[in-house]
Amino acid sequence: MQLGIIGLGRMGGNIARRLMRGGHEVVAHDQDPAVTSALIEEGAGHADSLAAMVDRLEAPRAVWVMLPAGEPTEATINTLAELMAPGDIIIDGGNTFYKDDIRRARALKPRGIHYVDVGTSGGVWGLERGYCMMVGAEQAVFDYLEPLFDTLAPGYGDLERTRGRNAPDDRAERGYIHAGPVGAGHYVKMVHNGIEYGLMQAYAEGFELMQSKSSDALPEDERFDLNLADVAEVWRRGSVVSSWLLDLTAQALAGDPRLDHYTGAVADSGEGRWTIDAAVEQGVATPVLANALFSRFSSRKENTYANRLLSAMRFGFGGHVEPPK
Repeated sequence: MQLGIIGLGRMGGNIARRLMRGGHEVVAHDQDPAVTSALIEEGAGHADSLAAMVDRLEAPRAVWVMLPAGEPTEATINTLAELMAPGDIIIDGGNTFYKDDIRRARALKPRGIHYVDVGTSGGVWGLERGYCMMVGAEQAVFDYLEPLFDTLAPGYGDLERTRGRNAPDDRAERGYIHAGPVGAGHYVKMVHNGIEYGLMQAYAEGFELMQSKSSDALPEDERFDLNLADVAEVWRRGSVVSSWLLDLTAQALAGDPRLDHYTGAVADSGEGRWTIDAAVEQGVATPVLANALFSRFSSRKENTYANRLLSAMRFGFGGHVEPPK
């Protein structure tokens, strides 16, 4: 298939590369000429403006927007709406608030332009590992775009198939789902990120508890100087708490057991806040997710081992750099 991609940052560029490796034609645009040049050398078509991109694509056009949520994405989609024609498709693969998706789809419908939201997880490792995708779209539009999702997804890989699962649709097992109508994809991704906050916080607090076990404040015969890199490594192998986040923790500790490279100021992308807003709106108790979000707020004032480990995990999966002090 042919696809335009706007935004070639940590994920957008690798999405383009994975699609090109899968035989798709990509027309790329980014405000940074150096980033665009690198993709052109790898075989992408180039568009130096949104108008040029639309002109290069064949109808029905599909354009994937991979920009920060908020004004950058809003402005880009508004511009595309003026350039595209009935039957064309705008895909938002960033971390947009799901109610904004619903609003945009409603605004684009009179123009005959389709809108698709793709909650995308995979971070900086997606090029090789593939991307987990949760898609909100009309069924016919999802079906049309499915070859793109199939290429981007991890596939079965070497993950053991779920015992007892007999669903006739194996797309979830391959790494992507049609979550529902517009907005459903980003809603599921929002909750995914809220859970991510909670899991990361649990690891961070547990490792700080072990790190502090050598404290002079404890009786001498109760102090343990634990090798946290070894703990993380052994937990990766057969433990019920094994996960990709633990893999990243083990990797970070292997290179820097004290985590001195991190200040522990942990940013939040917004989805944790939206998740808690949704919990309040729906009357669902989410104390773990709420506390994980509040802990990120406090991290900007407290340089603890737990917060440094949170920063290390965020950098590991997403290349997220700590905010400047």
